[in-house]
Amino acid sequence: MTHPPHNTMLTGRPLFIAMVSLALGGFGIGTTEFAIMGLLQEGATDLGVGNADMGLMISAYALGVVVGAPLLTALGARVAHKTMVSWLMVFFTLANFSSFLAPTYDSMLVTRFLSGLPHGAYFGLAAILAGNLVPATMRGRAIAWVMMGLSVANVLGVPAVTWLGQQLGWRWMFASVALVGVLTLICIRLWVPYNPIHEGASIRRELSALRSGRVWLAMATGIVGFGGFFAVYSYISPTLTDVTGLEKGAVPLVLSLYGIGMVLGNLLGGRLADWSVHGSIYIATSAMVVFMSAFGVLSPYPVPALILVFILGGTGSILVPSLQALLMDSAPKAQSLAASLNHSALNVANALGAALGAVVIKLGFGYQAPAFLGAGLALLGLCLALLTARVFKVRAAADAAAAQIPAAGAN
Repeated sequence: MTHPPHNTMLTGRPLFIAMVSLALGGFGIGTTEFAIMGLLQEGATDLGVGNADMGLMISAYALGVVVGAPLLTALGARVAHKTMVSWLMVFFTLANFSSFLAPTYDSMLVTRFLSGLPHGAYFGLAAILAGNLVPATMRGRAIAWVMMGLSVANVLGVPAVTWLGQQLGWRWMFASVALVGVLTLICIRLWVPYNPIHEGASIRRELSALRSGRVWLAMATGIVGFGGFFAVYSYISPTLTDVTGLEKGAVPLVLSLYGIGMVLGNLLGGRLADWSVHGSIYIATSAMVVFMSAFGVLSPYPVPALILVFILGGTGSILVPSLQALLMDSAPKAQSLAASLNHSALNVANALGAALGAVVIKLGFGYQAPAFLGAGLALLGLCLALLTARVFKVRAAADAAAAQIPAAGAN
């Protein structure tokens, strides 16, 4: 078989099919990550634990992402990206099927951790694969297409498996996701172009990203800013039933509304990232502060609560493509690891938001409290974004000055 050359640009139908193939993996990952939140109460009943304890199930998955993103990306530094994402999807499929079979709360925690391991590495490498298929001016939109699977999961995947879990048992969520993993593997092997190993690629080179202060600042921005998003979303199901007063059967429809907001926010976020990476982050974090505060106040009222659920899905998703691009720019010589760290950051945020949300609930502040907590975290994320932009500007000026020194000497 003859493989296309590295950085092959695709257009039209072949580009669309390749992007959808990569996004399908994101669809499966997004479904397994977020559907657990809609089935929180069913899982708690089945395993004999409380809702707050089920929040730790979310944290276990997030911890897997944090550990797996740098570890698996570095170990795969000498493997072609298409081959690596294929193996990651095999691992993902097997791990989710093991969750379907896990008999106890403790064993389920372990399988959820394993399911999270390939998450960040998949998205990081898939984003690079997608970016290589389009001109540089469309990079943000290409990244957004990969992330689209994550957003569409919240429109279709999460509500569908939430309904399935309510009808047949919550564990069927994991079997459904495993099937998506198999389909993704087939599509990637058939329709995503091959790319050879980058010259000079090595574990050491990839790990050099961890020495960059800009990488750590970019991660901190995502961790804190998105921590607010997950503080709200982790407990959206009991908030809608206990505070807003909706029936449990309405939760899948509301999650679909949340997902539609995420799809639109992701599309807008890709275009904003092509306009200004830093500007997009300012817009998203500022909007999160405003609308999370509003949700904390208005969640007892069904109509405003539903409107705000849609808006919160959109504002959170605007942030993702820009954070991905920011990390890739932070370490241009180690883009694979830097790109994978975006989802380490987002899942530290997932763990942070879920854990802090559990704290305020257990302290007796109720299910409205996580929204105010989230607004505070988003505000802190905005402050970090401003600091990050300043550091990038100073570094760019230093690099430009250093580049002029040899030229001046030659004159």
